[in-house]
Amino acid sequence: MKIGLVGYQGSGKSTLFEWLTSVAPDPSHTHTGQSAMAAIPEPRIELLADIYKPKKITHATLEIVDTPGLSRTHEGNAARLALIREAGCLVLVVAAFDGSDPASELRSFEEDLMLADMDLVSRRIERIAESIKKPIPRTEKEALAHEDATLGMVLKAIESGEPLREADMTDEQRKVTRAFRLLSEKPRMVVVNTADDEDNPERFRACAPEEIPVFPVPAGLELELSRMSPEERAEFEEEMGVGGTDRSHLIRTMLDASGQRLFFTAGEKEVRTWLLPKGGTALEAAAGIHTDLARGFIRAEVMTCADLVRLRSEREVKAHHLVRQESKDYVVQDDDILLIRFSV
Repeated sequence: MKIGLVGYQGSGKSTLFEWLTSVAPDPSHTHTGQSAMAAIPEPRIELLADIYKPKKITHATLEIVDTPGLSRTHEGNAARLALIREAGCLVLVVAAFDGSDPASELRSFEEDLMLADMDLVSRRIERIAESIKKPIPRTEKEALAHEDATLGMVLKAIESGEPLREADMTDEQRKVTRAFRLLSEKPRMVVVNTADDEDNPERFRACAPEEIPVFPVPAGLELELSRMSPEERAEFEEEMGVGGTDRSHLIRTMLDASGQRLFFTAGEKEVRTWLLPKGGTALEAAAGIHTDLARGFIRAEVMTCADLVRLRSEREVKAHHLVRQESKDYVVQDDDILLIRFSV
């Protein structure tokens, strides 16, 4: 799962990238973007490891993409934003120091998204018009006509400022738009980069619509704190009267905003968390582990982490009849531990 960090020049986006991933920004990637992995914190995995004593513990990860800084004049932003069309979620980083206006930057960013999508959709509509004029098979012409009608509706919605993720569209129409990875359809959240001495960060939560998560954090300060030893950090926080922001909470907020959840696999060889879209099925979970599991899927044996931690062994969980046999259509839940039974 790719998470695209986007923001205007000077917003502190690259500082946030380094804090999240512990990878320093590379100046050679200034114009192309840079990516690094961030492990998704999950305290339950340690509880499972205490039971299984596995040889290996593996956390699921998010790929964090630091994109080139956007221009406040909008010039060239469509090309910069094109680099994250494959991202599953956009995280807008806005500055809230030195007189910056987070709400204004959010409005400007929405305009950039619309302009980038309008450019992409308009160019595709022009190409369709040229293709339909040519002698092509009837089925191909009908498919192009359907795509043209859908994109015409999409363009109208974008121009009116209607968020595509809220538009009333059929599944067939969504299939058309999905191929374009439109930025205005993507889930998003906002990180407000506050001043180090900000005494009321909660006030910034009102700068975005209620449905968009807002996370205030002094990114520069947090990066400096992360470079200290635990002893130095504790002394600094006490002396300066500052409290550290929970990095784990931010990463989990990004996970939630992207529409993903975790599930577990556990055994003596490995205890591991995996990513799965919310609403994902046991068959999709199996495919995420390995395509062979999905191809030969028979059933999923499911127990919850809470039951296993409480009873301390798989044997006890089974003895209490708390292991369920689920079909491929079973919708995986947050606390599930899966064992996929399959045929070769």
